[in-house]
Amino acid sequence: MADASESKTKSDAEWRAILSPEQFRVIRQKGTERAGSGEYEHFTEEGTYTCAACHTPLYKSATKFDSGCGWPAFFDAIPGAVSRHEDKAFGMTRIEITCTACGGHLGHVFKGEGFKTPTDERHCVNSVSLKFADENGEEVKSS
Repeated sequence: MADASESKTKSDAEWRAILSPEQFRVIRQKGTERAGSGEYEHFTEEGTYTCAACHTPLYKSATKFDSGCGWPAFFDAIPGAVSRHEDKAFGMTRIEITCTACGGHLGHVFKGEGFKTPTDERHCVNSVSLKFADENGEEVKSS
């Protein structure tokens, strides 16, 4: 896991050296991947989803659910791993979620949509912002 203070101070050039162009666009420039295009939308293995930029554990697979939104959805994050910020882009107010350790953009959280989950929240996360590690800590790609 990367040191949070070190991660947040990386230059764009350092991030570009670590991340793919699409990861850089989404994670560092607050982009969004196309709905239905991400590798983890329908992924159902047991383990932990980590930040693709700094490898900090963010979500347990037990909190993932099928929301039908076109992106991986989680009803809760690992305590302290995800930060929330008001996002007023595109003429609307939403709650952006970022990796607490490195500040990388993950997606947005929505409340009160009526999903039958313990929190009534949907963390709508870009697949490109995530990596997945199985129960042994080994990185796994979806098939």
